[in-house]
Amino acid sequence: MPASIVSRSARSIALFVAVMASAASALAAFPEKPIRLVVPFAPGGGTDLIARTLGAEMSKDLGQPIIVDNKPGAGTMIGTDNVAKSAADGYTMVIASFAHAVNPALQPKLPYKDNKAFAPVVLIGRGPNVLVVRPESPYKTVADVLAAARANPEKLTYASQGAGTSAHLAGEMFANLAKVKINHIPYRGAGPALTDLLGGQVDMMFATAAAVSSFVDSGKLRALGVTTAEPSAAFKGVPPIAASVPGYLVESWYGLYVPAGTPAPVIGRLNAAARKAARSPDFVRKVEHEGLVVNAGAPAELDTYVQAEEQRWAKVIKQNNIKPE
Repeated sequence: MPASIVSRSARSIALFVAVMASAASALAAFPEKPIRLVVPFAPGGGTDLIARTLGAEMSKDLGQPIIVDNKPGAGTMIGTDNVAKSAADGYTMVIASFAHAVNPALQPKLPYKDNKAFAPVVLIGRGPNVLVVRPESPYKTVADVLAAARANPEKLTYASQGAGTSAHLAGEMFANLAKVKINHIPYRGAGPALTDLLGGQVDMMFATAAAVSSFVDSGKLRALGVTTAEPSAAFKGVPPIAASVPGYLVESWYGLYVPAGTPAPVIGRLNAAARKAARSPDFVRKVEHEGLVVNAGAPAELDTYVQAEEQRWAKVIKQNNIKPE
């Protein structure tokens, strides 16, 4: 072999080794600056609470602050798209929820290339939504709501934290299975939605447990039913809506994603920190009180779960001709 070819090969190998060593060094040092965690909802809701609690715990392990950045609107697509178009370096994450699995079927055109624009980090946990009303509401049971909806079609209103969210489609599924008509009022987050519910501008909300548990505990809201098939330990004495509406089932969930192309070692580091955070006594104490069952496994767990949710809700949306607001 000519010496020139040998020399070029040696230089190529040396360059490759140097690049790999540099990359390994950079990954070993990750993170070297604060990490941004995008919440695609307004402050004050359940997703925001989960993000801030988890982020504070993850910061302890990562040695860098996790800065929560609220970017609400467009059924979570504004915040989610911001992350999809961010650098794939591990310094930008999004906390995804129900809408993330629903938007591909619900929205006619996504600003990003479906959920392949993201890489999974961790499925934090899953839990119920809760049908809530004000304490002075005349509705004391799910049966009361059904009777009122049948007697006055389209008069009852329910709030949600945005089109395509669990609170929205929980109401859509309720109306479809019960064969009643109720009006959906979307907001730019659970915080504004709850403000109007408490103020009497809307009648009810199929809210995430994380968003309303404190209001239920304090007596500011009355829980009529949970959206899971079985009762929730966090809402003792509150029956499943399925007891009055057979076949009814809606589950909330929370997961972390980074932009597609983020290096696997970086994802591994974030996953390890998130798993540790999700099992910390402080986090578990807060979320168990809200009915959230912690998962916190490998990244593939989130991917598998969300793909199944996408398929399930795509059928529901198509069969019921559900459209975004």
